[in-house]
Amino acid sequence: MRYFLAIIGGGPAGYTAAEKASKAGKDVVLFEQNAVGGTCLNVGCIPTKSLLYGAKQYYNATHAQKYGVTAENVQFDFVAMQKRKTIVVRKLVAGIKQRLNNEHCTVVNGEAKPLPTSPQGEENRTIRILCNGVEYEADNLMICTGSTNFVPPIPGIKDNPAIWDSTDALAATELPKSIIIVGGGVIGMEFATLYHELGVPVTVIEALPTILPNLDQEVVSVLAEKYKKAGINILTETKVEEIDGGKVTANGVEYEAEKILVSVGRRANLSGLEALEGLETERGAIKIDEFCRTNLPNVYACGDVTGKIMLAHVASRQAEVAVTKLLNDQMAHDQKVNYLAIPSVVYTNPEIASVGVTESQAEEMSIPVEVRKLPMTFSGRFMAENEGETGLCKMIVDAKNHSVLGVHMIGNPCSEFIAAASFAVRMGYTTAEFQQVVFPHPTVSEILHEIL
Repeated sequence: MRYFLAIIGGGPAGYTAAEKASKAGKDVVLFEQNAVGGTCLNVGCIPTKSLLYGAKQYYNATHAQKYGVTAENVQFDFVAMQKRKTIVVRKLVAGIKQRLNNEHCTVVNGEAKPLPTSPQGEENRTIRILCNGVEYEADNLMICTGSTNFVPPIPGIKDNPAIWDSTDALAATELPKSIIIVGGGVIGMEFATLYHELGVPVTVIEALPTILPNLDQEVVSVLAEKYKKAGINILTETKVEEIDGGKVTANGVEYEAEKILVSVGRRANLSGLEALEGLETERGAIKIDEFCRTNLPNVYACGDVTGKIMLAHVASRQAEVAVTKLLNDQMAHDQKVNYLAIPSVVYTNPEIASVGVTESQAEEMSIPVEVRKLPMTFSGRFMAENEGETGLCKMIVDAKNHSVLGVHMIGNPCSEFIAAASFAVRMGYTTAEFQQVVFPHPTVSEILHEIL
C-alpha cells in the first residue's frame, strides 16, 4: 500500500499531523519506536507536572496556616505520587491512540529509517521507509523525531551511577537525600521546585549569569530571590569542571549530593536520517521554511527536530501548518507559525508565563518601547489566594504604534491566562484594542486589563 503521508515520530507533532491528515481522508502511516505521545507525554511535560502538582498539594497543606487552616501530621507518599503519574500518562496515551484509530491511519511500532530516494528535485518521487524489516512507500514524508537530552563533555559524567537525566529522575521511586542540579533552565528549575517542596536539599549550578536566561530577567529575579530565601542554593556564573561520584567541582569549589541531575538542554534528534542525502541543517537541526518544508521535495519536518522553539504546543502548531499546506488548503497561505507569539510557562511555584519579546530583546532589535509594570496584587483574586506573594505583570508596548509586543508574568496561576496575552501579541492588538476585552471578575487574569 502506498500512503499519502509517512510520519516518523509519534510525539505532539507526529500524532497531530496524523490525526489531521487522516481525518481529511488521506492514508497515513505513523512510525513510533517507543510510545505515542513522545517525550512530552511519556517522560517530559505531563509526568513532571503530575509530580509537581502532588508536591504543591503537600506544600500548600504544610503552609495552610496563613489561610486560617491548621493541618497536623501532613505526610506525602512519593511512591503513590509516581503511581498516579503513571496512570495519568497511560490514560493520555490511550486517548491519543483512540484519536488515531480510524480507517485512514496506520500506526507502526518500531524504529523507522528513510531509504535513499530518487534524485533531488524530481517531482512525484516515492518516499521509502524501512521499519521492522518491512518497506513502506509514501508520497510525502514528515520528520518528527524530536530531541534528546544533551550530555555535556564534563569529566566524570559517563558511567556514573550518581548521574541522572530528566528521564531517570521521573522514573525514580525514591527521593534522593540531596541533589545537585546542573543547569538552571526550565527543566532544572522545575525539578528544583519539585525536590525542594518535598524537603530535599537542592543546589542549582548554572554557568550563565542568571537562571532561566531566555526569560525576562526582572520576572526571573522575583523567583530567584524567593527560592534563595527558601533555602535553594542557586549558584550562577559557576562552571562545572569535574564530577567524581556525587562530588561536583565547580569554579574550584567542591559540592556533594546523593544524586546529580544534569539538565543543560536538548538537541535535535537526527539519528537514522542519513539516507536523506542533501538534507539541509542549521545549528544542528533541520532547516525548514514557513510551511515546515525542508529543502528536499515532499519532505517536511516539525517539532523539536527543527530546533525552533522546543515546546509541545509549537510542535503541534507546526504540524497543523504543514498538513494544511500538504492538503493544498486554500487557507494555507495564512497558516504560518508566528514564533514571536508563542507562549511559554515555567511550572515553578510561583509560575512564570511569558509571550512575545522581552525588554532586553526589544532593545537588541532597536525597537523603542514603553514598559508597563504592575504587581499581581492589583488583582483581588490574586490577593485572596496568594497570601504573602506580590508577583509581577510586565507588558512591553511599541512606543510608536502602541501595539502589545510582549507580556511577562510571575504569580499563580498565570499559566492559565497567558493565552489571552498571546492572542493580543499574535493579532497585533494596540493597548486601546486590548482594553476593550472584558475579563471576568474576580479573576487573576484581570491584571491584563489593569496594566492597560
